[in-house]
Amino acid sequence: MKKFVVLVALAGLAWSYLHKPATPPQDSLRIGAPRAADPVRRAAPVALPAADAFRCDGRTHCSQMRSCDEATYFLRNCPGTQMDGDHDGVPCERQWCG
Repeated sequence: MKKFVVLVALAGLAWSYLHKPATPPQDSLRIGAPRAADPVRRAAPVALPAADAFRCDGRTHCSQMRSCDEATYFLRNCPGTQMDGDHDGVPCERQWCG
């Protein structure tokens, strides 16, 4: 019985070795070597981040914000904001980002 299990294991290893995808020769892995068989891959479209929806318009206080994302954008990008009383980088902790 042990011989049969060993034989089946060896057969499985041989099968997986023989059916794995082919790898290119080492010469074609050099930096700058052309790869003729590589398909062109395009990046999937990415949704624009919410920050693109905001712009500095003079608002400076948490009561003027509508979300944590908006308050964070204003704190990081707009001058004169007063939304981070403890200066830890998190705005409007009581209203939006707490």
